[in-house]
Amino acid sequence: MYIAVASGKGGTGKTLVSTNLALSIGTCTYVDLDVEEPNGSIFLKPEIEEELQYTLPVPEINEGVCTFCETCAKACTYNALAIIPPIEKAMFFPDLCHACGVCTYVCPVDGALKEVNKEIGKIRIGRSGPIKFVEGRMNVGQPSGVPLIRGIINRYLDMKDLLIVDLSPGTSCPVVEGLKKSDYIILVTEPTPFGLNDLKLTVEIVNELEKDAGIIVNKDNGKRTIIDDFSDEANIPVILKIPYSIDIQRAYSKGIPLIESMPGIKEKFKALIGTIFEKNEKN
Repeated sequence: MYIAVASGKGGTGKTLVSTNLALSIGTCTYVDLDVEEPNGSIFLKPEIEEELQYTLPVPEINEGVCTFCETCAKACTYNALAIIPPIEKAMFFPDLCHACGVCTYVCPVDGALKEVNKEIGKIRIGRSGPIKFVEGRMNVGQPSGVPLIRGIINRYLDMKDLLIVDLSPGTSCPVVEGLKKSDYIILVTEPTPFGLNDLKLTVEIVNELEKDAGIIVNKDNGKRTIIDDFSDEANIPVILKIPYSIDIQRAYSKGIPLIESMPGIKEKFKALIGTIFEKNEKN
C-alpha cells in the first residue's frame, strides 16, 4: 500500500507526520521524494547501504556527420534542439529536454545523433532499524525533479510493501507525479488562513486524481477551526490533530521524533494506519 503525505505549503509538518508514521509502524518503507530538499534522514537517522547515480539519456550531436536537415528539431515537441542550416550549426538545450528519444529515432543520418547518459541526481538506499529507507537527491541546477521521482517510483519500490512517501511541498508537477500511484493521501495542514488556502489547492489535485484522502491538522489549538469547516464542506475527514506545543517544537528542532516527545501519539499513528488499511480493503 502506497500512502502519500502531502501539504500545500512548506513548514506545515509533512515530514513530522511521515517520519513518525514510519517509526510508529516499524516494518515499512519510508521514501523521501522531496528531492530538492530531503530531510527525513534527520529524524530516521538511517544507515545508508547504497548510493546510485540516476541518469537520463540525452542527445549528443556530431556536427562532423550531421547534415543539418532539421528532422530532429522538427520532431522535438519541447524545442530542445535547434538546427541552423546556413551556418551549419546545431544547438541543444538540456533544460528543455525530456529524454524521450524521438530525436535519435527520427535522425536519418547514421552517427549524427547518439544518446549519452546525463546524471540528474542520486538515490540513497539504507535502513533505520526495521524501516527501509529510500531517498532521492536532485543535483543542483536541474530544472525539474519529476524524472528522478518517476524513476524512484517505477524502478526501486516494491508496491507490495507498506510505503510511507514524503512528497515535496506545494502543488507543482513533482507533487502530482508522487501522487499518481498512491492508494491514500494524507494532507497535512495547520489551522490558519494560509494553511486553509494551500489545503484547498492540494484538494483540487486529489479530486482530479480521484484519490481517497484524510486531513491531519498540525499545531491544533484544541478548538473548532476553519479546517474543520472545510473538512465538512469538502467531505474529507480530519483523521488526526497534533496539538500546538512548545515542547514538540523544541524536540523537533533537535531532530527528536514526535513519538518520543508526545506520549500516546505512537498508538494514535498505529490506529490511523489500521483505519486506512480497513478503508482501502473495503474500496
